[in-house]
Amino acid sequence: MSDFFNDVYEVVMLIPKGRVTSYGAIAKYLGSAQSSRLVGYAMNAAHTHSKKIPAHRVVNRNGVLTGKHHFPSQNYMQLKLEKEGIKVVKDQIVDFKILFWDPVKEISL
Repeated sequence: MSDFFNDVYEVVMLIPKGRVTSYGAIAKYLGSAQSSRLVGYAMNAAHTHSKKIPAHRVVNRNGVLTGKHHFPSQNYMQLKLEKEGIKVVKDQIVDFKILFWDPVKEISL
């Protein structure tokens, strides 16, 4: 597993329950703003990691559940988010801007 993937997982494990972030926000925090797609690849592979990675809390920049196809079922990601109090309508997080967790602002270096 790449160091970049492990760095992504470390950030994702810091996202609080009931909050979400984007692939791009993680990439920016890691100093590689152009690598949001690579963050997505890391999320797709998260199920192979030895720790439980809350990949369901990472969505696209508009709050859309674009990674839902990489979970055990089509509605798994939505169900996990709703269990944390996040409302999802038509595969998009309601109040995304309010629930958005920005690692650049939230993680102290």
